[in-house]
Amino acid sequence: MRVRTTLVAATAVLLTAALAAPAAATAAGHGHAGALPQSRLRSTGGTLMAMDAAVAAGVPGVTATAEDGHGAWSATAGVSDTGTGRPRSAADRYRVGSITKTFVATVLLQLEAEGRLSLDDTVDKWQPGVVRGHGHDGRHITVRQLLNHTSGVFDYTSGTGFYRAVFTEDGFFRHRYDTHTPGELVRIAMRHRPDFAPGTSWKYSNTNYVLAGMVIEKVTGHPYATEIERRIIAPLRLRGTSLPGTRVTVPRPSSRAYSKFTDPKGPVHDVTQLNPSLASAAGEMISDSADLDRFYSALLRGKLLPPRQLAEMKTTVEATGIPGARYGLGIMDRRLTCGIHVWGHDGGIHGSRSSAVTTADGEHAIAFNFNGDWAGDPESVIDGEFC
Repeated sequence: MRVRTTLVAATAVLLTAALAAPAAATAAGHGHAGALPQSRLRSTGGTLMAMDAAVAAGVPGVTATAEDGHGAWSATAGVSDTGTGRPRSAADRYRVGSITKTFVATVLLQLEAEGRLSLDDTVDKWQPGVVRGHGHDGRHITVRQLLNHTSGVFDYTSGTGFYRAVFTEDGFFRHRYDTHTPGELVRIAMRHRPDFAPGTSWKYSNTNYVLAGMVIEKVTGHPYATEIERRIIAPLRLRGTSLPGTRVTVPRPSSRAYSKFTDPKGPVHDVTQLNPSLASAAGEMISDSADLDRFYSALLRGKLLPPRQLAEMKTTVEATGIPGARYGLGIMDRRLTCGIHVWGHDGGIHGSRSSAVTTADGEHAIAFNFNGDWAGDPESVIDGEFC
């Protein structure tokens, strides 16, 4: 959910078809799926090496699924449970953190296409008086600025009290099952000054997407989760994808999730169970790699948005502090080390780091997850697949 400077580096950016039967060709420590030609299997070598390197660096396990014109493949490395040594599964469901933001932005753009709102509406039009305090003023912030992080609204996850209660070891184990309402999260942000005047700069803020979820509810009369399920999950048949609300567990099949909190040299803690309302519309969702491939492929192929709204989503601003990246409406355009551009998002939440990206035509995608949040390089996995 929170962003660091790897990818949209969050607390994390990663087509179609479900996994096929296991292929005959395998590599030590990995499982593969999809009846691919040997040439394609060889080309996955960079990804597999990057996954192994992540495990060597301390990530308990990695699961990935990719698809291109040759078909789909999947691979795993490491373990899903450090106590039993059970390996990770290509079918694992996991918390996707800020990848949730692309789903939220897609719903808002669908509502714009239906004429039910405008991206240039003020936040105050839909949530009057909610964005007020210490210089915040929703009368001067647009829906577009929420979606591309140019609003200047303070990120509630950076508030000292919230950070201590949620992201430190002692705070997490005292508060992991607490329920947080969207309004509460916004009020935390309103206790702080905005980062800048609306539209004058860029800074990633989870509060933007909590507000975006609140706008969806006001426009439709339904919770944002209901609209995501109705408009995206059901039509695309994303059977591994869900919005848990306050449910503290991850549906099976799934792995344990591990964290070292603020000390990368400290002990490893099992943080699998938590109340995801702490992330709300900024990062509560659960999915699997095949579903994320299918979602981003459909999105970039224009199956979820009309051309004008997809063009709006892909209109980017500079993502200050993230080299080679620009931010659209809930989606990032990233230039890889080899010059290839991919579109997608990263996501991070306790014990889980995920990325999902696809090429602009939606023809080549990869999604993957680390079940530890303190080590490994997600960018190298993406580079290994595309470069």
